[in-house]
This record gives sequence, structure tokens and C-alpha cells, in this order.
Amino acid sequence: MDKAINFQFAALPYRQLPDSTLEVMLITSRDTGRWVIPKGWPAEREAAWDSAAREAREEAGLVGQIQRRPIGSYHYMKQFDDGFPVWCTVEVFPLEVAEQLGSWPERGERATRWFTPDDAANAVDEPELGTLIRALPKHLSG
Repeated sequence: MDKAINFQFAALPYRQLPDSTLEVMLITSRDTGRWVIPKGWPAEREAAWDSAAREAREEAGLVGQIQRRPIGSYHYMKQFDDGFPVWCTVEVFPLEVAEQLGSWPERGERATRWFTPDDAANAVDEPELGTLIRALPKHLSG
């Protein structure tokens, strides 16, 4: 197992409903179908938050206002198609969703769904990500 740490950037998409209910969008991974947030590798000379926003647009068709400060990070083991595992650290940037586009690059490859923060935290496999999702309401109000 490779212990090299690689950095990825993720968007934590959220919206506030008219009744003040907070919802978080999760997407399915392309390989296993588990619930995740949009994330990926940075492009050269791209700010971390711009990378997170780009991933949200490409993977879920989401556009909105991305925060420039991460609310934290989590770790996971990325398994490449050739079976090579890489330990990744993912910085997470909240994204207030303005809209979901009608078409986006990975639309046919992933499902998207809105969850309450608690349900979203329970749906993801990574405990550190669940903790970040549960902390989102406090982060947004503070």
C-alpha cells in the first residue's frame, strides 16, 4: 500500500429551503455507487475552491457560491482502475447551490439526491466526512 498523500478538493453542496430547512446534496460514485460529495484532482494553477466548484459542476451539474475557506478535510483510500491504492486527503469547501443545470458531463454516470445533514452524514462511508457534514449547520450560522 502506498502511503504517499495526495490532495483532492471537494464541494459540500447545500441549500436552504424557504422553511429554513438545510439540505446537503450527495452524489453516487461511478465505481461502487456509494454516496460521496463531488471531489477530484486540482488542475494546474487552479485555486483549491475553484477546483471544488468545477468538480461540483462536472459531477452533479451544480453551480452556486463556493466558500474560499475549507471547513475541514477527510481521508480516504482512492482505488485506481489498475488496482493501485493511494491515500488521499480531501479539503472540503461549502457550496451554496443556486441551481442544478439540465445537462452536465457526468449526468448519466451518477445519481444525485438531497439529504438532511444527519441523513447525509449517515449515508457516507468516511467517518471524517460525516463529521464535517454534521458540522455544516454550525459553520454556516457561525
